[in-house]
Amino acid sequence: MEPGIITRVSDGTATVTLSHPAKRNAMTTGMWRELPPLLERLAADRAVRVLVLTGAGDTFCAGADIGSLRGSAGAEKGLATAAEEALAAFPKPTLAAVRGYCVGGGCQLAAACDLRFAEEGALFGVTPAKLGIVYPATATRRLVRLVGPSAAKYLLFSGELIDCARALRTGLLDEVLPEGELDKRVAAFSAVLASRSQLTQAAAKEFADGPAGPERVAHWDAQAHASGDTAEGVAAFLERREPRFTWSAG
Repeated sequence: MEPGIITRVSDGTATVTLSHPAKRNAMTTGMWRELPPLLERLAADRAVRVLVLTGAGDTFCAGADIGSLRGSAGAEKGLATAAEEALAAFPKPTLAAVRGYCVGGGCQLAAACDLRFAEEGALFGVTPAKLGIVYPATATRRLVRLVGPSAAKYLLFSGELIDCARALRTGLLDEVLPEGELDKRVAAFSAVLASRSQLTQAAAKEFADGPAGPERVAHWDAQAHASGDTAEGVAAFLERREPRFTWSAG
């Protein structure tokens, strides 16, 4: 099977699958290039309310395809950073569903998601120190925000792999599921996210990811007023029914 990215949209959730089974879903140059425009299309699709990033088979992503780095590590790093930034900027909730290895560029992509769920037995690592590569500044800062300076330095300095228990303790993971339960839990939680207010989610994502000046606070207050979603949410609560939110990030 040729390496690539497989996308499926169902019930409000876009599932984006990294597929390169011959090399544990390692990212090729073509896959790095493919991801940003794919994310742009999904962001504009009103049918998409949640994005799940996962890997084909029994592994998430073993990083970059090392064969593609020979003589072009700088270019490859730039492509990886562009893909990471596009994922981090996705305007709707994103969730990484992890099995097996989540290493190097794979961990970089998982860290760029809003949330990370993993199946027991998954392994995580940030491995540029094994290759003499300077890890991107944006990715380093994102990792520090996620797990704290000490845990980030442990991962970056050593390149060692950590298990789910340690990843959960550091904040790299949000949930760990028993074997065979990951897909069910991700589907159920994605359905919950898809049912909630996109307005609330989009504003919360922007506020959580960086400083928001008074103009951005005013922007979101105006969006809430114009959309009527707040009034609908309150009415639905009082009437004991499911809300029908209309604001869309797409």
